[in-house]
Amino acid sequence: MKPDYQKCIGISTQASLREMVAPSALVMLAPLLAGTLFGVEAVFGILTGAIVSGIQLAISMSNTGGAWDNAKKFIEGKHSSDPAMQGKGTDIHKAAVVGDTVGDPLKDTSGPALNIVMKLMAILSLVFAEYFQAINYGKGLIAYFF
Repeated sequence: MKPDYQKCIGISTQASLREMVAPSALVMLAPLLAGTLFGVEAVFGILTGAIVSGIQLAISMSNTGGAWDNAKKFIEGKHSSDPAMQGKGTDIHKAAVVGDTVGDPLKDTSGPALNIVMKLMAILSLVFAEYFQAINYGKGLIAYFF
């Protein structure tokens, strides 16, 4: 019996979308809640932290993925003087293939996707900037109660 590829793709896609709800909500709700509860300065802090950590993480992911990809190419190209690191079929090559499997999506999708996260948080904060400023003159609801 021939496998139903479309069904497998559909199951994977639905699971992926379901798993992305919580991280997406976190990215969108963090600046909104911080601005509402703590004011404009809290939004500034969240955006600064997201940009600084996002840039570092994106660069790290891209470099790590590229290193794993290049390690496999290095072994397959027989560029090492060590016989265990020359060609296919060795345990080291099998480990490099696993690293390449993880490294390709890391450098091609995960690292660049952090750019979208940073932009989304910044744009959302910009859209709601007037609202954050209006809540108790920019100090947030927490300052109103305490």
